[in-house]
Amino acid sequence: MNKKKLYSEIKRYAFMVLGCLSYALSLEAFLIPHSIVGGGVSGAASLIHILTNLPTGVFIVALNVPILIFGFKKMGWKFIVRCFITTACLSLATEFWDWVIPNDNEFMMEMLTGFKDGNPILASLYGGILQGIGIGLFIKYETSSGGTELLGRLTHGLLPIGTIATHVAIFDGAVVILGAFCIADNLPNILYALILIFVSAKVSDLIVMGFGHAKLCYIITNKAEEIADFLISHSPRGVTLLDGKGMYAKQPRGVLMTCVKNKQISFLKSSVKELDENAFVIVCDANEVYGKGFHKI
Repeated sequence: MNKKKLYSEIKRYAFMVLGCLSYALSLEAFLIPHSIVGGGVSGAASLIHILTNLPTGVFIVALNVPILIFGFKKMGWKFIVRCFITTACLSLATEFWDWVIPNDNEFMMEMLTGFKDGNPILASLYGGILQGIGIGLFIKYETSSGGTELLGRLTHGLLPIGTIATHVAIFDGAVVILGAFCIADNLPNILYALILIFVSAKVSDLIVMGFGHAKLCYIITNKAEEIADFLISHSPRGVTLLDGKGMYAKQPRGVLMTCVKNKQISFLKSSVKELDENAFVIVCDANEVYGKGFHKI
């Protein structure tokens, strides 16, 4: 293994551990103390812990092992081994936070939410942020703990009705509904779980896709050369000319494409307006930009 690949693997597993710590913290600090049962294997393990007080981390592994065995033939041993390492790390991280965080739920709920009896909405929000960070790191650095995502892939292969996402959603929904009915007076868990899942999905998207620090701009104009020369000479950004054709007038049009930082968008718009008031400008978010002037590819 060369140095570059070794560094990549070390980085992958370092962020996997960080993701596991973040995900496990959401369970131990926010969700379990408030009896909030989210989806997935971790949600099922949390439910068992709430009902029996048995270790959550143990059941994260126990519930995942049959799924990993089931997926061995379809996914291959390398993928399954990676999943098992992540599952074991998540289990250890959960037990670590269980050991670090005081067992006094009332004290923890008041300290973390500011309310003596806790606040399930805030717990769902904070828990969703931490889970989203964990899931985002798993996706970005290509690690997986198996769980309902892997189970959904496997059941979709056996019963190809709907999409894989549909199968995963059914399993996650079943865990959430089970949590609502197995814990007394916990029907609102369904609503709290929706907040948790929504926030988690949004945060994980931000981790994977970035925070939109750049804008992708298309400028459709009859003065493409003039505008391109001005932008190149007055800003550090490159410009690419695409050949276009206006389908209403059936006339050739220049389409300039450029990517700029957020703070440069006002200059670009005012410059285009000054050079061609009839230009058509499209500005959209560019979540990830690699190359000169931005991030190294």
